[in-house]
Parts: sequence; C-alpha cells; structure tokens
Amino acid sequence: MMTDIFGLGDALAAREERGAGDGWQRAQHQAQNLYDNVLMMPRQELTHKLPPAAPAPVPAIASWADGAEGAMNLFKSVRPNIVQSIRAFRVPDLAQAAAELGQHFLYANCAHCASKAEILETIATSFTFPKHFGKNFDALADCLTDMIHKAGQQPGFVIVLEGLPIAQKFDKEAREVLLDVFRDAAEFWAERKVQFRVFYSFA
Repeated sequence: MMTDIFGLGDALAAREERGAGDGWQRAQHQAQNLYDNVLMMPRQELTHKLPPAAPAPVPAIASWADGAEGAMNLFKSVRPNIVQSIRAFRVPDLAQAAAELGQHFLYANCAHCASKAEILETIATSFTFPKHFGKNFDALADCLTDMIHKAGQQPGFVIVLEGLPIAQKFDKEAREVLLDVFRDAAEFWAERKVQFRVFYSFA
C-alpha cells in the first residue's frame, strides 16, 4: 500500500488519470486514421463511448512517466501476438500503453449485442471499418489483415473486445469462431513481425 506523504499519492493518481485520458484521445485519433491510407476514407468520429478512466494506485511496474518502458513493463507477461482474457488489465491502461508504443488501439464494447450481426456491426463501427464491410467473419478477417497490410508498414495493435455475450443468436461456438478470426489475424501479423495483442472479456 502506498504511503501518502503530503498528498503525493493523490497527485500521482491524478496524474495517472490525466495520462489515461490522453491515451484515449491518441488512441481515438489512431483508430480514425487506420483505413485512410487504404481507401482514402474521410475521417469519422468514433460513435462508441469509451469507459472513464477511474483513479487507481500507481502500479509498481508501470510508470507512464517512463514512456515506452512503462508500456513494455505492462506487456512483459503478454506475448506480442496473442488473444487472451483481459483478466487484471484495465482498459485505460491498455489504451495508454498502445499510445506510448505508437500502436493502433481498437476498442469495441459488445455487451449490448445479442446476435452475430450486432457484434459485427459494433466492431465495424468501433474500428471504423469501410462502409462496404460485409458483416461476416470472412470480411472481418480481411479487414484485420490484408486490407490494413495494403496500407503499408504498421506499428502494432492493441485490441479490446469487451463484454462478449452468450446469447441465443450468438452461442459459445459463434464466440469461439469470432475469437478464432482474431487468433488467425495475430498469426498473420506475427509472420510480418508486427505486434497484435487482443484482450477480451465476457458479458
């Protein structure tokens, strides 16, 4: 537990909150421009609401004042190309780490979805996919791999899929197929020496 000397703990927590907010802004800007070089799309405003960055004690292993070193400390236990449960990671911390590393940060909250179509629509809107996105798993795979690859060298990706549901129209099998698309994308980028980390949670 951090000892609060002359309010130092509060000051550090406030600095972390400001840093996380800056990370969200940089992440939004990067997401908006992800496909510009592919289809010369006009820049769009992201329609999803990003979760607020709640104050928290400064982690012992990650100080955002250390820039990229802090981001790498956050990811030191996470392989560069993996799809895994979000576990103890906080979304604002992941956004900040992506910003510090100069990587794309893509976030989709799927908790309100009840079908495959709704989930793909949410991902397409949140990731600013092209308007002609086919809303099927093959189209999702293409948007995550070849289409971005055509834009040129990529700096890496940190992706969060929050609140994946189990519903009548989106059962466990469908959820695994969705995650397999992201696993295949992780392998695609690993072969090209580009980091592609995906974190997910269940509703």
